Amino acid sequence: MKDNFFCKKTFSNLYEQPSYDSKVASQIIYGEKFKILSKNKEWVKIKNEFDNYVGYIKYEKFRDKHNPTHKICNLKANIFQKRKKTKNFLPFGAKISIINQNKKFVEFEKNKWIKKKDLRKLNYKEKDFVKIFKKFLNVKYVWGGKTFQGIDCSALLQIFFYYNSSFYPRDTKDQIKYTKKNSKKRLFKKGDIIFWKGHVAMCLNSKQLIHAYGPERKVIIMPIIETINRIEKTAKLKVKKVSRIKY
Repeated sequence: MKDNFFCKKTFSNLYEQPSYDSKVASQIIYGEKFKILSKNKEWVKIKNEFDNYVGYIKYEKFRDKHNPTHKICNLKANIFQKRKKTKNFLPFGAKISIINQNKKFVEFEKNKWIKKKDLRKLNYKEKDFVKIFKKFLNVKYVWGGKTFQGIDCSALLQIFFYYNSSFYPRDTKDQIKYTKKNSKKRLFKKGDIIFWKGHVAMCLNSKQLIHAYGPERKVIIMPIIETINRIEKTAKLKVKKVSRIKY
């Protein structure tokens, strides 16, 4: 394996195979660290440092030095150039290094600025997982996504841990194995994680859950029992495991 590199695009798709026709398995976001396993003129096989996820991204010039000091704390942070808003954003959890600042803005790359209100220090811990999950409310469901442009169910859970620099697997099948099982009783409470085969949802309280739900095509809050019954009826899937958010 080669030395560490860092994503310098706002985010990049991580494909299962070196082809745009391949399935998008996940994404890497700005400032995320990875190792290059192999490469050719068009594609690079990488291993994400945070969760050891392996996939292919399009070959480009990657940053080989990056010492982040802050992270994006809102769903997205507008990038400004010459004091003017651009159409570009940094996603939640992106890690930046401040090279210049004034009263309201920080410069993270030459002539690229974002508002201070969109930042927290890199070592800041957000214990309120509900606050983070709700940032993604109504964001569209996208298989493999993990940004404001689209997110899937397992990424919605993982992003909380990534933001807090605490390891958590990327895919539901691995998340199920990683988490400890709770009691089998069906009295749910805030912080419970409900797993099905290929799907996951998080309880906001004893009555409601939040998840990136394919049939609704977005991140949505739904009644817990109604959701369990709906998934059992439509997808023929029963709850596989109930765990807790611990960090």
